[in-house]
Amino acid sequence: MRTAPTPASRFDAAGRAPQLSAQRLTLRAGSRTLLEDFTHTFYPGEIWCIAGPNGAGKTTLISTLAGLMKSAHGHVEMDGVRLADWPGVELAQRRALMPQSIRDAFSARVLDIVLLNRFPHLTGWGWERDDDRAAAQAALDALGLAPLASRDVLSLSGGERQRVALAAALCQDAPLLLLDEPLAHLDLHHQIDCFETLTHWTTGAHAASRTVILSCHDLNLARRFATHALLMDGNGAAHAGPVRDVLTPALASRAFGYPLVLIEDAGYEALVPAVRGGPASAPKLL
Repeated sequence: MRTAPTPASRFDAAGRAPQLSAQRLTLRAGSRTLLEDFTHTFYPGEIWCIAGPNGAGKTTLISTLAGLMKSAHGHVEMDGVRLADWPGVELAQRRALMPQSIRDAFSARVLDIVLLNRFPHLTGWGWERDDDRAAAQAALDALGLAPLASRDVLSLSGGERQRVALAAALCQDAPLLLLDEPLAHLDLHHQIDCFETLTHWTTGAHAASRTVILSCHDLNLARRFATHALLMDGNGAAHAGPVRDVLTPALASRAFGYPLVLIEDAGYEALVPAVRGGPASAPKLL
């Protein structure tokens, strides 16, 4: 398909064309409005964290941005073209989705599970080529999963299976990654490894064309690794912008319905729960 030209007004200050754009998006779940009249543009080189309380609509938003769910109002564009106008295979070449829930119906090698995400790039008879196998191996290597390549996926722990799912999304080699709670089931070490992998993925040789949008419950990891945040309150409102401008004590407390304070020590910061009825701010940690 031919990509529509991007209006000059949509380029950012660095001259980057938008990767993904939500235009007056409204999302509903039954009678609830999760997001109302939301317009925003996501650019290459950015790592976005979607945060908010349970039921706020994070999964619904990611599914809508991926083109799998219809919005109540508004639309989503990728590369200046509405998602509905993209042929399926070409859309899969441009965006990869890691869903929140992954269920394996049959026994298969980890390497073969990761290779499944090369389907949008296969030609001819649909057999994997050397570059497809190389892409799968590189994705496993990036997440420290090479020793598991020959393991049966049904024998993996929940955390190992989660990392395999992320490797599969990376293997798809799409410039837009949409990840629904990729850190679920992971210990702190592997959560940091995954964020570092995603950071390298957006700042390496192909940084000019790559964007990551993920949902995450750990606000402090998001503040450390994400460049931007989208904070949903589940009642239609959302705040979007640079991560430290959005994941603030005031905005996060309002969204999660519990008071949070920002503590600082030796240049490090952390959002922590405050004592209800206690002081509005906390002293520096010693």
